[in-house]
Amino acid sequence: MEGYLRPLSLSGALTALAVRPHLVPLAGGTDYYPARVVHTPDEAVVDLTALPGLRRIERRVDHWWLPCLATWTELIETPLPPAFDALKQAAKRVGGVQIQNAGTVVGNVCNASPAADGIPCLLALEATVELGSSSGVRILPLEDFVRGPRKTARRSDELVLGLRVPRTHEAAQSVFLKLGARRYLVISIAMVAAVITRAPDGRIIRARIAAGSCSATAQRLPALEAALIGTRGDTLTVVDEHLAPLSPIDDIRATAVYRRAAVGTLLRRAARAQEER
Repeated sequence: MEGYLRPLSLSGALTALAVRPHLVPLAGGTDYYPARVVHTPDEAVVDLTALPGLRRIERRVDHWWLPCLATWTELIETPLPPAFDALKQAAKRVGGVQIQNAGTVVGNVCNASPAADGIPCLLALEATVELGSSSGVRILPLEDFVRGPRKTARRSDELVLGLRVPRTHEAAQSVFLKLGARRYLVISIAMVAAVITRAPDGRIIRARIAAGSCSATAQRLPALEAALIGTRGDTLTVVDEHLAPLSPIDDIRATAVYRRAAVGTLLRRAARAQEER
């Protein structure tokens, strides 16, 4: 390893990134170290764990703030509206408890795996990404930030400060469903997240649906969202048009055909789960 920095202030971290653009930001390290077991490149790390004020999940005027050092365990233990239930369900499926204690929600996003459990939930919550640098702050929709497998829109001089989740979803219900070869400690074959708001009579008035592990990046399903409006969701029929944004592949875990069928089943189950609530 070329070097190791552990700044004690945000300004110090941003200055270091501006001066040394090849620094690799590190929070929990649960994705970073396993990826370097066989090949360890010569790279310098900037350890973010000593930065103050970037761990506590907060409710702000118009959004919930998930800072870059907030771990999965801290997300699980923080009282949050029902719209976050899906993200909490995903958090409980991220590795084991040790991983949840160390790994961060933002790190899961920055790792940008097609099978990242948190990203479909955050897409359904319409999260945005706040990036900071010595020159200022910019905010990107999550779907614009994650550009492909292991690729993001973060510039080399930037640090992801946290995620913003708009409070417009607070009255919604949500669910996360994941299919894998076993229940825990498994990479997803397919997964879905649904954030749904209902009228008093049970009919859906707003739906945000996303699927993961079925394309290069997790995808929202706008045609399916539109089809759910005005229904109860209990008789959902998933058609090819609903799955148009997806492009599943064949790999060691499943075939593309199986993934497409599986995600349709998960979507129907998610809609029924919402109706039963």
